[in-house]
Amino acid sequence: MAELNMTAAEAGALASAIRKMTESVILGAGESVRLLTAALFCGGHVLIEDLPGTGKTTLVKAAAAAAGCDFHRIQCTPDLMPADITGYEMFSQKADGSREMVFRRGPVFTNILLADEINRMAPRSQSGLLECMAEHQVTAGGVRYALPEPFLVIATQNPIEMQGTFPLPEAQLDRFFMRVQMGQPPRALEAEILRGRQLADPLDAVQQVADPQQILAAQQAVRAVTVSDAVQEYLLDIAEATRRHSAVRYGLSTRGLLALRRAAQGYAVTEGRGHVLPDDVKAVCTAVCAHRLHVTGGMLSDREAAEQVIASVLESVPVRKS
Repeated sequence: MAELNMTAAEAGALASAIRKMTESVILGAGESVRLLTAALFCGGHVLIEDLPGTGKTTLVKAAAAAAGCDFHRIQCTPDLMPADITGYEMFSQKADGSREMVFRRGPVFTNILLADEINRMAPRSQSGLLECMAEHQVTAGGVRYALPEPFLVIATQNPIEMQGTFPLPEAQLDRFFMRVQMGQPPRALEAEILRGRQLADPLDAVQQVADPQQILAAQQAVRAVTVSDAVQEYLLDIAEATRRHSAVRYGLSTRGLLALRRAAQGYAVTEGRGHVLPDDVKAVCTAVCAHRLHVTGGMLSDREAAEQVIASVLESVPVRKS
């Protein structure tokens, strides 16, 4: 298939179509949908963390259907094995009676993999996703199998559940490009949700507005987005401020800084722009950085404390003038 070229304006129009179709199902989650679309255009994995029943799974299903991407879902449980996700080798009987070893591909061979309630999966299986997320491949029997492109893992977890869960280790958590929260819709939108779901499931009405080749073209458009020297210095100032902050033991890593720049580029593209503004950095900073900070006197997963640190950093770090 010939490579498709796409300008920032065209990618912005595509993002708008995906968001509009997704938001027809998920009401009142406009910013979450925008961040998820930006992550899709960046090829970044997403952790969606919020209370049960806030529409996390529905959001992913709607976005995947609108983007026209192949979609698989796994329900994470303590007894789920790595091979249940990546696939496994087995003997296959041939017509001449001989047997050969063949690889049976697991659900990870898809464009968008939804790992529902990922913190219910045992650490051994959580680590089974690391190679897939980092290198977009699976190794079995000494053979490497490339995953389809585009590929991203979207995982969900409920922060209030502790019994029977396995908190994500630092290495796994840092693999996620963004951490997004859904939030609770206001009363008027909840009333609309009640009316809209009385007779049918809005997911059934989602129409495909893109395809995987267009998503790959949008990802190329993101890489071409201009980041000025002033914005680059602003990014460095933010990273340095997290490292000097009195409430932070370990600040933003270099990988986190690279993710912040890429996310700002992706956010700019969803706005149809070919250059990054400081407002783009601010819009994605919490989603990209908060889960990467080690907050003093708290756990890595102490979301509120980390978000407060990011808010104070953005308030204290001045925007560089061009």
